[in-house]
Amino acid sequence: MRTLFFRSASPSPSNSPSRSTIPTSSPRHSFSDSLMEENIEMAQTLITKWDNSDVSSYTKLTSLFHDDRREAKEYLKCVRDLQSAMHHFVNSQDSSAEKLIISQNLMQSAMKRLEKEFYQILSENRENLDSETVSSRSSESRASTRSSVSDLESESEDELMVLDADQVSSIPMADLKSIADCMISAGYGKECVKIYKIIRKSIVDEGLYHLGVEKMSLSQVQKMDWNVLETKIKNWVNAVKVAVKTIFYGERLLCDHVFSSSDSIRESCFSEISKEAATTLFGFPELVAKCKKSPEKMFRTLDLYQAVADLWPEIESIFSFESTFAVRSLGVNSLIKLGEAVRGMLEDFESAIQKDQSKTPVPAGGIHPLTRYVMNYITFLTDYTEILADIFADYPLTLQTPLPEAYFGCYDVDESPISVRIAWLVLVLLCKLDGKAELYKDVALSYLFLANNLQYVVAKVRDSNLKYLLGDYWVGKHESKVQQYAGNYERMGWSKVYASLPENPTAEISSDQAKAYFKQFNAAFEEAYKKQSSWVVTDPKLRDELKVLVAKKVVPAYREFYEKHRVGLRRECGVDSLVRYAPENLNNYLSDLLYGASGGGSVSSSFSTTSSSHSRGR
Repeated sequence: MRTLFFRSASPSPSNSPSRSTIPTSSPRHSFSDSLMEENIEMAQTLITKWDNSDVSSYTKLTSLFHDDRREAKEYLKCVRDLQSAMHHFVNSQDSSAEKLIISQNLMQSAMKRLEKEFYQILSENRENLDSETVSSRSSESRASTRSSVSDLESESEDELMVLDADQVSSIPMADLKSIADCMISAGYGKECVKIYKIIRKSIVDEGLYHLGVEKMSLSQVQKMDWNVLETKIKNWVNAVKVAVKTIFYGERLLCDHVFSSSDSIRESCFSEISKEAATTLFGFPELVAKCKKSPEKMFRTLDLYQAVADLWPEIESIFSFESTFAVRSLGVNSLIKLGEAVRGMLEDFESAIQKDQSKTPVPAGGIHPLTRYVMNYITFLTDYTEILADIFADYPLTLQTPLPEAYFGCYDVDESPISVRIAWLVLVLLCKLDGKAELYKDVALSYLFLANNLQYVVAKVRDSNLKYLLGDYWVGKHESKVQQYAGNYERMGWSKVYASLPENPTAEISSDQAKAYFKQFNAAFEEAYKKQSSWVVTDPKLRDELKVLVAKKVVPAYREFYEKHRVGLRRECGVDSLVRYAPENLNNYLSDLLYGASGGGSVSSSFSTTSSSHSRGR
């Protein structure tokens, strides 16, 4: 203690007193001075031990943080103590240039060593510090990093070989943070930040490359064949989820952890590491939105919108820095442009329905290709109900007159913008079908066509999510309309057959009159049967209902007439050829009807092209 507190120094000749009678003594040496000198000595011993600046390849073979974790911890402590000593002597009245020079040289040596350690940890732990590993670590495991690393400092090298995956990533993260804290505190943050940005940016860029994300210009996207672009959209939708939830999220966590001591550094690091890759990633949807619009591109455009919208909370959180505002802006602009594209395509879709110019009636009165395409298209739209509701929230349908209540009586559903818009599209289709029914020369067949197509529409609504948009009231109203069309077909198609029999089948009439009625019935029934044997009703239930409806009116009346007058004509020659049908056989003939050979009608080029492309796309 005497040596520590009363250490004397020989006076310098230049400081010798002018009068020999004044006793010579050194300036007063404080307790703090002695402690700081001891800090320098201890730091010099440990820093010099690990100073390999003269052997360039040495750090590749031996790592302070890998070989001796306890000594690594002591090394960082010595650097902090050395920094304290430097501050002390700079502010001390007894400022020693020699001590400051020694300290500064030691500090530079230590920073070079830590810089190499920082680089080596980052380089050798690319797999342990990959974004997926970092992002999957729970907040609980991150909170326990300090204690787990502290425990591991006492483990042997063999024991460290059996660390679990969480510890394998925790250790290098903790080491990087310790080094970064030390270097930033010493004023050498720039050196470790430069290394960190270079290595981690390459990892992020490599991650996006493996996901198939590539930088493209607007002209490249616009010139791309739709099938190729569609494949790229599918890939992007899958890639963006991994990129946001794993790559960028993991990188943000790692950056925040390593540089937690400096908000400005962690912001600049993450921004420079991720900004270029994120700009490439989030710039793609807007490019697609700017391409030529057509109904066939609707669903892929909605996929892009949904992907960005679903990930928006994460995007906003990960890229929350002011320096990453451009990335957030790209996300917002993508949603705006994609929304505009969707609204435009739906308008084009409605216009295409109204402009359909196909003039050839569908054979046999079957389902029109336009009906199939439009209803399948609208049904697919219901997979995106929430997204469409968001896109059309501020864009309600504007009509000169409101939708007819009989068509869209919203007693059991909310009149949301998307519900009204879907209802309107169906109404546009039905109005178009009314016009196409006029192409048939036979009125009965035109009603059968309307019954077939409306039944198809109702079935699509009832058996899909459309029922939640249009409601049971809508379904019930249109089912009644189907029955109305079916009744009109039955009356028009079989009126001659009904009229061929007397009003009262059992009334007394002459033999000649009875013969005339049998001839009329034969002719009328054969004409109706021949004509309608090629007609079709595609819905089995509706087909059976129609045949039952006809049979109930034809067979009982004919049976009464047949049983009343066939006996009286039995003795006359040629009666068997005149009475061609037994009542029990009429049901057999009727049961064969409305299975006509299915044939496809024509449809305008705009729909045929779109329909084939869409079927391939979905």
